[in-house]
Amino acid sequence: MLSRRHVLMFLATAPALAGLGACAPAGLPDPVAAWRTPGAGETDPRRHALAHAILAPNPHNKQPWLIDLPGADEIVLTPDLTRMLPVTDPPNRQIVIGCGAFLELLDLAARENGHRAEISLWPEGEPQPVLDTRPIAHIRLVKDAGVAKDPLYRHITARRTNREPFDVTRLPAAADLDAVVAAARRGGLTAEKLVESDGVAKLRDLVWRGWTREMATPAALKESVDVMRIGAREIATHRDGISMDGPMIEALKALGMLSREAMLDPNSQANKQGAAIWKPLAETAPAFFWMRGADNSRATQIAVGRAYARANLEATARGLAMHPWSMALQEYPEIADLYAEQQAMLGGTAAAPVQMLARIGYGRDVKPAPRRGLSEHLKA
Repeated sequence: MLSRRHVLMFLATAPALAGLGACAPAGLPDPVAAWRTPGAGETDPRRHALAHAILAPNPHNKQPWLIDLPGADEIVLTPDLTRMLPVTDPPNRQIVIGCGAFLELLDLAARENGHRAEISLWPEGEPQPVLDTRPIAHIRLVKDAGVAKDPLYRHITARRTNREPFDVTRLPAAADLDAVVAAARRGGLTAEKLVESDGVAKLRDLVWRGWTREMATPAALKESVDVMRIGAREIATHRDGISMDGPMIEALKALGMLSREAMLDPNSQANKQGAAIWKPLAETAPAFFWMRGADNSRATQIAVGRAYARANLEATARGLAMHPWSMALQEYPEIADLYAEQQAMLGGTAAAPVQMLARIGYGRDVKPAPRRGLSEHLKA
């Protein structure tokens, strides 16, 4: 018989299972099929490139991409306005960064297939203060035998966001961290790393306070709980969001012991135990990596996303794990004091804020996060 202690223990482990993927129940799509040989058999180079682009890291795994394929060689990328994060990302800044990562993977895949991606950003103007139906980018793929292939391409299907504790006994090699930073320093962007113990300790503390603040903010917490996919059936049905899977999760759900109602109570025993599991993720960060641009324009946000994707791929190539921890970089009122503190700590300003922060180190292998598949993003 399951005791209360066992229930809480297994509930506590649920957040660490985010992104593990699942075997699809009968009659439902495989949630990680998109990661297997993306673009295989595609004769249209646009579809080949897009099959890789949809594997990009993006906030809450919302996959906020709508795609049109006009003509014979064009792609139009627009935001899916039904997949925003209006509470924790009110200006849609993080969503735009995810779209930048999408464009970087598209470019890498196009090069690998002998094409040059001519990307025109915001062809109808930058939408402010929030995104609207105007396109993010117009892309034309041009066949070019001389286009240079990029060695980072081969790591696309191995790239992960790793929500596991890192190995505190192994500091990332300086040369490897330098390579990750160098991969992100392009287009006028600034990228930095921190491994010095006192500074790392301060960042560990601050990122943890960001996590607890989000948990204590009902609307912010609900935004995360709403995209939690509990069990293999939900994961396979939605193929997005934050996955919670495994035999015990299935058992607890079937017994009514795992519910969104409990997760919405920040003072519940389940969430207290969950915090005990999540806190080591902050405490075991041996190093941090962050990025900022010269301003906070939509173009800069796209550039940050492209550069972060490259940094994540470079880390993958070098056996390093990365995990964005951006709670204190979010822009809702309840976290404003921590936002200001983190910007000051990392050298951000109101005009040129820090855009991304991630912990980096050595972690256990994790499975890929679910993806909805290319057809789900194509406009009818």
